[in-house]
Amino acid sequence: MTTQQLVPTKRPTAANRPSITSSLTSRAVANTVVLVAALYTLLPGLWLLLAATKNSDALFSSDILSFGDFSLWRNLTDLFSMEEGVYGRWYVNSLLYAVVGALVGSLISVSAGYAFDKYEFRHKEKLFGLVLTGVMVPQTVLALPLYLVASGIGVVNTFWAVFVPVLFNPFGVYLARLLSSGYVPDEVLEASRVDGAGELQTYLRVSLRMLGPGFVTVFLFQLTAIWNNFFLPMVMLSDQHLYPLSLGLYTWNSSATVSPQYYPLVVIGSLLAVVPLIVAFVTLQRYWKSGLTAGSVK
Repeated sequence: MTTQQLVPTKRPTAANRPSITSSLTSRAVANTVVLVAALYTLLPGLWLLLAATKNSDALFSSDILSFGDFSLWRNLTDLFSMEEGVYGRWYVNSLLYAVVGALVGSLISVSAGYAFDKYEFRHKEKLFGLVLTGVMVPQTVLALPLYLVASGIGVVNTFWAVFVPVLFNPFGVYLARLLSSGYVPDEVLEASRVDGAGELQTYLRVSLRMLGPGFVTVFLFQLTAIWNNFFLPMVMLSDQHLYPLSLGLYTWNSSATVSPQYYPLVVIGSLLAVVPLIVAFVTLQRYWKSGLTAGSVK
């Protein structure tokens, strides 16, 4: 007969057993940090939403949380009637600058990034180094040189003085090159060339479709940057009918120190100003998320 030795199992002792108290404490700390971060993010938006429903008297008395003095519709009427409805003009200007500029600028950035990734040409890495240098230069530093160039060609205080400079984004080119390496396999391009497609046809019909999530990612970055652009329009423009929302609301806020009736208009105008960004991110978030993870898994 063979005897089998039974190996006793080791029971966890109090020393190596996970501490329930420690686990609960770490979870409570993590939840507290998340809650504080959420409140820090949401409270300004909540204040803006509540303040947009109040008149100037309620704003100055800090009576924001009360349910009285509900003046949302009056504030909206005053907003779009003030100074012959110039706010609506500012809104259209911002949509033109941001949406059209982001679409054209994203196409330029994605095309340039794709070229840097898929083609070999002379001084390629040196030119890309210049692009990276442009990423590190703040946009406010470029405002004065851009103004001098615009003044030299006679386009200061025109739509093009603000629209053209925002079309070229070095960070978009850098990001597009990374996205191209993650989304467009070289084998697919070779197969397209074998089938007789030209380079432009391959890019438009094959590569650009595969770069769809990446294009949306660059578009959202461009849209946010152009929509919040303030310093360049302030330098370039003097005609308030060409102002974007950021500069227009700034002028009203400056006037509110003398004329307090501008305060409710600035508040509700700021609330309406964030709506397009929220709509864009909510609508395109699935493409944006997949674009951010491009290249992480091959």
